[in-house]
Order: sequence, then structure tokens, then C-alpha cells
Amino acid sequence: PEATLRRAAGLTHWICENAKSTRAYLNRIAPLFPLAATIQEQSIVELPREAHKKGDHGDKGSAVFDAKALLAPALQGHDIGLVSEAGMPAIADPGSSIVRAAHDLGLSVAPLVGPVSLLLALAASGLNGQNFAFVGYLPQDGAARGQRIRELEALALRQGQTQLFIETPYRNPALWQALLQTLQPNSRLALAAGLTLATARIESRLVRDWKQLPVPADNRTPVVFAIGR
Repeated sequence: PEATLRRAAGLTHWICENAKSTRAYLNRIAPLFPLAATIQEQSIVELPREAHKKGDHGDKGSAVFDAKALLAPALQGHDIGLVSEAGMPAIADPGSSIVRAAHDLGLSVAPLVGPVSLLLALAASGLNGQNFAFVGYLPQDGAARGQRIRELEALALRQGQTQLFIETPYRNPALWQALLQTLQPNSRLALAAGLTLATARIESRLVRDWKQLPVPADNRTPVVFAIGR
């Protein structure tokens, strides 16, 4: 949205996953809205690899990340932008440690509007949007993945809670086959890919109907999956 791009153009300090792609993002904004500082003058700091590979909260074997040191410029009066590689920071993407540290330091936090694949997929799925959960990635091991699918389906059918999850593109076909083999015929399965693009694909069907169609999840495109009733 224009307001978000204008706000980004006015910043000179950033925390990000990848500095190179953040510079590319700013280069795309520059022709639309003048930047407050040149790309070379921008202060761009990357989150530690552990924070964006294993999470900010110590739930994947890593220590809880204390991000206060990265917010030193904010304590000196600079606004800082938090940007992730795709989607929205701190929502299925790293960055919550930065937000948490900002609150702990008494700094103001302002989320900016932009496309969030999880919510767009949910809204377009026809599944329950009043009660839902995002569960990240499913296990790679076949047996463990099947067990997890059964657990999520049982929760969705028992409580009416839509279960959202994602997968690395090259594993999409394997996950799709596991879903069709494991889910009950009357469960509803939705997928969404390329949201906001001209090539967007959003489909939602009962599992028994999906089984009559070709495999729709290719190995090139990030996909949001959802199961429910």
C-alpha cells in the first residue's frame, strides 16, 4: 500500500533477514517515493542467523534471543523498520524478538499494512476464520508427517479450528500426496499460492473431490495449506 511505501521511504535504519534483498526492496521504492537517505547511507542490520532459522523464542533448541542491542538507534531517536523476506515480520516470519525488545525498552511499535499470505489464504478458503491456528511446517519424515496430519485433522473436526501450515516448495508434491492419503474423504482441504499476483491460485475442495484431479501443488511455488470442515 502507498502509505506503507511512503513510510518505508522515510526510514534510514533497518533490521532484516537479508541486507541484499532489503536494499533491493528500497531500490524498488526509490522511483516511487524519494528515499530519506541513499542506499549506501542506509543503516541495515541483519538478524542473527539463529534468530531467523530457529526462531526467536528458544523453542527449537536455540536460546531466547535478546534483541535490545539492535534497537540502540531507536533509543537515540531514529525510527527503525523491520522487514522480512516475504509476508509480514513476526507472523510466520522472524522478528518477534525485535518487537518484544521494543516493548521492553518502552519504544512505540507500529505494524504497517501489507499482504499477509496466511490471512489471505484463510479468507479465501471458505474454512472457519473465527477459530484457526497456524502450525508452521509439518515433519519431513513420512510416518511423523502422517501422524501430525491426523492430529491436526482431528483437532479441526472436533473443535472446528482451521489448521494452516506451509511447506518448502520442493516438498509440496510429497506433502500433497500425504494429505490425500491421510485425510478423511469429507474433510475440506484448501491451498493458496501466488496470492496478490496475476498467477494466484486458490482452491478449496473436499478431499474426495481432490483425489479426482491432478496434483495441483508444484515444486516451485510457496503454498499455504489449510484443513478443516
